[in-house]
Amino acid sequence: MVALQVHFLLIPSLMSVMGAAQHTMQDAALLRYIDQRFLSLEKRLQKCNQDVLEYMDEFREFSRMVLSRLAGLNTDKAEVKREVENLLMRIEHAQRDIDYFGSVMDSNACVEVHEDLLKQRQLEEAEEKKRLKVMLNASCDYVLAGIKSLKVVKKTGGKHGSWMKDPGKKHAKIYLLSGAVNDVILEFANIMTFMENNQTLKARRVPLSLPWEGTGHVIYQGFLFYHRHGSLNEIIKFNIQRRNVADQMLLPGAGRLPAYQLSPQTKIDLAVDEQGLWALHAEPETGGNIVITKINPVAMAVEHSWDTLCSSKEAEAAFMACNTLHVVYNSPSGGSSRIQCVYDVLGALNAYVNPGLHFPKRQGSHSTVHYNPKEKQLFAWGDGSQIIYKLHTKQK
Repeated sequence: MVALQVHFLLIPSLMSVMGAAQHTMQDAALLRYIDQRFLSLEKRLQKCNQDVLEYMDEFREFSRMVLSRLAGLNTDKAEVKREVENLLMRIEHAQRDIDYFGSVMDSNACVEVHEDLLKQRQLEEAEEKKRLKVMLNASCDYVLAGIKSLKVVKKTGGKHGSWMKDPGKKHAKIYLLSGAVNDVILEFANIMTFMENNQTLKARRVPLSLPWEGTGHVIYQGFLFYHRHGSLNEIIKFNIQRRNVADQMLLPGAGRLPAYQLSPQTKIDLAVDEQGLWALHAEPETGGNIVITKINPVAMAVEHSWDTLCSSKEAEAAFMACNTLHVVYNSPSGGSSRIQCVYDVLGALNAYVNPGLHFPKRQGSHSTVHYNPKEKQLFAWGDGSQIIYKLHTKQK
């Protein structure tokens, strides 16, 4: 019994001794870890000090090298300065010699050179004019003398739009393009069908894959040519029969200004006359004057451009007829439309002519005025009405 009591008394003592030994071992391990960390930090500090010393030595060496180079540059600078001064002196001597020889030589040689340059320029201008006449097949021999009458064919659509025939085809189809932005063409069998009250029900709808912008589009030889909506100056060639885009091109310089101040929705106005396809637009570089560009409709490429003296300010529309630009002006409130600027690209007329031709019996504004060379008439859109103007011409 006594032995059992002694056994129970010894157990707590042994547990206490074992716990103290365990704590001592943990403390020793912690001390070793801290010692190793300090040794690592000391080594890294020593390496850092060594690197700093190396950088300082390298920087001192670099500084000595730079100072040496700068000293050499100062020496070279002085030498270059002396050489430049010597060269200037020699140039002055040569200039005096040239002036002397020039004063004693006869000036006839210079006059001959000037006359040769003038003759060469005249020959080049004549060749360019001949080339343009060949390109434009200059068979037009008339000028516009007046606008004889008008006929309001229909009143359909809003303020902006255009309507036309295809002067490059023999059919009598009428095309209606309503709005300043749209993607549907209405095609009618003839003008009688177009004039009927329920004409929209008899129209063939031709959807476009890319919408148009403005009202300056034309239909020529089975294709619709128009300014693509959302683009600066991209012209689309659309095949009406196949209903697909056949080609496209960019018109340099166009799209930054409206072609006509009173028709700001139209940035590029396309036109057709006896010589084919044209583009009319205004540029900041020309002070807002209208620029004429001849376009090859097959290659979709620019053939030639002319800067005119016809201003786009207070202009509402324009058209090409027989190689000649005719600009239509009006008042901002919409009054009597009149042609006040004519420009013949072949120079048969003056560069700027003000014929003062008034449109008859009508007050208002035009969204478009396009010339049909096949019928010698103007197809116009005025305040929602589709109008035909007959022209009076005379020989040049």
